[in-house]
Amino acid sequence: MRDAYTTLKVNVRAGNLGKEGSRRRRKAESKPITFRPEAAQPFDDRCLSWQYDQQTVSIWTVDGRVKNVRFACSADALTMLRAHRQGESDLIWRDGVFYLVATCDVPEAEPYEPDGFTGVDLGIENIATASTGYLAAGRGLNRYRKRQLALRTKLQKKRTKAARRRLRARARKEARHAANQNHIISKTIVAEAERTGRGLSLEELGASATGYS
Repeated sequence: MRDAYTTLKVNVRAGNLGKEGSRRRRKAESKPITFRPEAAQPFDDRCLSWQYDQQTVSIWTVDGRVKNVRFACSADALTMLRAHRQGESDLIWRDGVFYLVATCDVPEAEPYEPDGFTGVDLGIENIATASTGYLAAGRGLNRYRKRQLALRTKLQKKRTKAARRRLRARARKEARHAANQNHIISKTIVAEAERTGRGLSLEELGASATGYS
């Protein structure tokens, strides 16, 4: 709460909310700052500590400190946490599940001169096609989106609060699924480029072009 009012004061002083006496500035200064019930809760290292070996965290709450709260992550993510986690962690409630988002300060990789380039073409039928022969077909993702479209159509016909709530949850789930698929594809292409010491050359997509990135 204190940080929110500090941010408001800084924005007012910088003129980001308009001149003194403007309608926008009066509204910002007179209206109390509120938070959504499901807004993210930030924790610093004094309020939340990590125990990597046990894969647990200790969180300070209004009812006292809660210890041995287990968290789950991949082996690679745990290695990243051990080596680079620092600063603030955010506790997020999303679609009925708690997520603990950690801040990691990862040093930049040393630049190198690539020994040639791998061309990558982006599209719809095939999400990505590399000049090395790697082909990421979009058939599975398109089938998934068609199933989601059919489900959205059924929910939209119901016109109830529960249906609208489920629609919002499904939209976020679909976006996460597509982002995860794109992430897997991009990591595969980058890993192959690193292994062969080559750079990546992507087509330049204009504003009217269609494809996945």
